[in-house]
Amino acid sequence: MIRINDILDKIAGYNPEADLDIVDRAYIYSAQVHAGQVRLSGEPYLSHPLEVAGILSDMKLDSTSVAAGLLHDVVEDTHATVEEISDIFGEETSHIVSGVTKLSKLNFGSSQAHQAESIRKMILAMADDIRVILIKLADRLHNMRTLKYHREEDKRIAIAQETLDIYAPISARLGIFWIKQELESNAFSFVLPEEYEKIKSLINVGREERTEYIATVKSYIEHKMNEANLKCEVLGRYKQYYSIYQKMLQQNLDFEEVYDIIAFRINLDTVPQCYEALGLLHALWKPIAQKFKDYIGVPKPNMYQSLHTTVIGPFGERIEIQIRTWEMDAVAKSGIAAHWSYKEGKSIDENTGQAFAWIQNLVENQENFRDPNEFLENVRIDLFPDEVYVFTPQGEIKSLPKGATPVDFAYMIHTEVGNQCTGAKINGRMVPLQYQLKTGDIINIITSRGHHPSKDWLNFVKTVKARSRIRQWIRVQEKGRSLTLGREMCEKAFRKFRLNFNTLVKSEDMARVVKAFGFKTVDDLVAEVGYGKITPLQLVGKIIPKFGVESQKDDESIINKLIGRVRKKKVKDGVIVKGIDDILLKFGKCCQPVPGDPITGYITQGYGVTVHRTNCINALKMSPERQIDVAWDADSTETFPVRILIRSQDRFGLLADITANISKSGADILRAYTETREDKMVDTFFTIAVKGTDHLTKVLSAIRKVKYVLGVKRLDSS
Repeated sequence: MIRINDILDKIAGYNPEADLDIVDRAYIYSAQVHAGQVRLSGEPYLSHPLEVAGILSDMKLDSTSVAAGLLHDVVEDTHATVEEISDIFGEETSHIVSGVTKLSKLNFGSSQAHQAESIRKMILAMADDIRVILIKLADRLHNMRTLKYHREEDKRIAIAQETLDIYAPISARLGIFWIKQELESNAFSFVLPEEYEKIKSLINVGREERTEYIATVKSYIEHKMNEANLKCEVLGRYKQYYSIYQKMLQQNLDFEEVYDIIAFRINLDTVPQCYEALGLLHALWKPIAQKFKDYIGVPKPNMYQSLHTTVIGPFGERIEIQIRTWEMDAVAKSGIAAHWSYKEGKSIDENTGQAFAWIQNLVENQENFRDPNEFLENVRIDLFPDEVYVFTPQGEIKSLPKGATPVDFAYMIHTEVGNQCTGAKINGRMVPLQYQLKTGDIINIITSRGHHPSKDWLNFVKTVKARSRIRQWIRVQEKGRSLTLGREMCEKAFRKFRLNFNTLVKSEDMARVVKAFGFKTVDDLVAEVGYGKITPLQLVGKIIPKFGVESQKDDESIINKLIGRVRKKKVKDGVIVKGIDDILLKFGKCCQPVPGDPITGYITQGYGVTVHRTNCINALKMSPERQIDVAWDADSTETFPVRILIRSQDRFGLLADITANISKSGADILRAYTETREDKMVDTFFTIAVKGTDHLTKVLSAIRKVKYVLGVKRLDSS
């Protein structure tokens, strides 16, 4: 266990003017209030805040942050209060501790809506004081280091999956890659232990040869640099297990086909030396043109800078090499922490603030997202970026997600520029608005006064701002039309029950109904009826109980007659449509959702509700106004069809072994056929019936164990 004196020595080493007293006092206070508490590992509870403070000192944070790290659990787990922390340690420390305490109460593993709200609060906390999320990352890192002591396997897997989904991407977005890599590595070992051990064993098999290979390549590089009198450090490292697994999965590669299991890095003193070293390497070994990236000239949004090149090495193999200065190396390891300027009360510097403007953009846009699915979609876009860098006509560099279009660029400049965008010139020539921007493009947006956004733009825009602004404009424009339609529908439905809708609109009964549906005004509620998200009969059902018993019986009989004309869903569809009890359901053949998949529903005229996976490309193209909330029925015992592809080498008895393993996993085979490719590889397509995503994972894992099976994956379309 790390000692408080070790932490104080570290802080004094990187900031001699730091207020060490506040850290010392925080340690004593934390020890007092946590006295008698123990961790699942059996260690005193104090070991956890000490380790968190140690991680924060490794990140070279200010003394207030380290003190807050020592105190981060006291409000939640002891008798201490925020007011007491404020009195003893000051308002700044209590503010940070309060922020971390709120984040500790977030539950990401619940429903989609709760998860969206939890992430929303995390984003807001990051914008309020970035130190809150840095302490939370340090807290999660130590918890992952000790996760093996958690007794419940399901809980361990859930915590590890949450780490992969939320905390590792945030670490990457903040540029703190050493935390990202350790979080991913630990989480990977719990979420997919078989794959983790497989990659670990494959690396260990050839470790001795690879160690010799690293030494050989390093000697070549060092000799070349010494000839040019370039003082440098050359490092060879193994790629992270999770990174290797992701590459194998995404590119459908075998372990032997992943060429960059080992990567090399060269650290130098100055930027000119980096470019000189690049030239020397390209003279020594032939470069691969498409594999060169200059992140020094065009840094990543998280401040990362480096030259990346891939060359054909001394033995005809590909070698990935990164070249950077010592300062860039510090930023690459620590991200925002390397630029920290909360030095005893000072505010974060302007450049660092601009580099993390994406947090503020999310905060500004999150108010527009009433739909949790939409909010989560946009958070994922910002947490998992793959940027391109383009230029304004004035030469200013702008960063956009890969796949972004001129419309995204227009909205980045200004909302009105986006709304009035009619065309775009890229490098001086006209291009369609769907054109996908490339790094180095010079963009000139053409606008026309009075022009408006098109619904079709939602099919190709990539940025949060563009999508939210287009949807906002559509809502405003369509609300008037939906309001008129909704009013007509309500008047007609209410007349059938001898009720005057226009009279009831101004009554207390209608005010109660508006509140019951979660809206602020009657117009908002009526517009939802026009959109098709609420039926007029649902409104009638809320109003009728206020009338006499006789009237109620008559009305209910009429409602029952009307409902009798509606095709009812099957008894066991496995999905619940929120707010509607009786409606025809069908599942999208394009994405074949199964329990465990995030899902959404769309009202289809004449066909009831179609259920899609939330990331289904066809669902994303549909009008958001026709969207309706759906959820899996936890009590359902139904099975659902899923299409999978198995890639393997051909051998006698292969198909029999695969089908046997599928059957042993409890899945039924609905359909199967095979294709033999020219390279003697076999693609086998199965449609199987599974109970949900957990069952599917079990089946896929069983198939991977079959000899000569190289890969298996779920297919999206039928």
